[in-house]
Amino acid sequence: MGARVSRDDFEWVYTEEPHASRRKEILGKYPEIKKLMGHDPNLKYIVIAMVMVQLIAAYLVRNASWTVVLLAGYCFGGVINHSMSLAIHEIAHNLAFGHSKPMYNRILGIFGNLVLGFPESITFKKYHLDHHRYQGDDLLDVDIPSQLEAKLFKHTFTKLIWVILQPFFYGFRPLFVNPKPATFLEVLNIVVQLLFDLAVLYCLGIKSLVYLIGGTFLAMGLHPVAGHFISEHYMFKKGYETYSYYGPLNMITFNVGYHTEHHDFPSIPGSKLPLVKKIAPEYYDDLPCHTSWVKVLYDFVTDPQIGPYARIKRKSNHNARNGTKAE
Repeated sequence: MGARVSRDDFEWVYTEEPHASRRKEILGKYPEIKKLMGHDPNLKYIVIAMVMVQLIAAYLVRNASWTVVLLAGYCFGGVINHSMSLAIHEIAHNLAFGHSKPMYNRILGIFGNLVLGFPESITFKKYHLDHHRYQGDDLLDVDIPSQLEAKLFKHTFTKLIWVILQPFFYGFRPLFVNPKPATFLEVLNIVVQLLFDLAVLYCLGIKSLVYLIGGTFLAMGLHPVAGHFISEHYMFKKGYETYSYYGPLNMITFNVGYHTEHHDFPSIPGSKLPLVKKIAPEYYDDLPCHTSWVKVLYDFVTDPQIGPYARIKRKSNHNARNGTKAE
């Protein structure tokens, strides 16, 4: 099964998450960064274009061989769908239409969600904002692997399996770690998605549906663009809990690689995050970062010092546990 990971527990700390204080300090020194905050007016057009491209591609593979369907899903459709999941990440922060039009953002998220094949947009938002507000929280930050995951996947081979199955853990972990009541919009997201999937199945056939859904899962597992799941918060250097990636895949992932910058300023759209680093370079240039998501995946699987336990955790905030916002 390969080398066993050297960690037997998460990295527990007793400090607040670092980004709120950094944000205050950076804005005090560079108030012009506030001008970068706001929505990206191009995002809605990009989302619409990606949906159209995927519908055309699904039509084209309807009579292809299964080999072509799976290869197209992994190499092309999955990349677009992973990019769409990161567009949904932007939309979760209301960066498509701004905070004054939350319902417009939710509708666009449900629309973009169609080509992924399974409903995620509304549920993702519900949990993702907790990840920002309570980063590392033992209960509320469901981005962190569960104890069961960390105990089961602690060898080279099992870590490889964990990477392949990442979309399942990422999608279902919140329902077990911190279940929340379903909302109306969540139910709407599910119903619209099921109707769309049935329409694709009826009009185009099973291969087109597998192209969409299979591509989504393939590109969220052992795939270069999926490296961002691990690169963002796994502790590759002791004491650091958020890492940026500065490489070419940012061009197709809405600059999600600028992850330290994103956590410092979640109200700045991905298209403008490079400007944050340019304006305040002394806050980012000396931080540990990644230059290859492929290397991140390789190191995660092969390095015995890295595994699901390589995350910084904090004891759950009592006020947060009772539904009160932490300042």
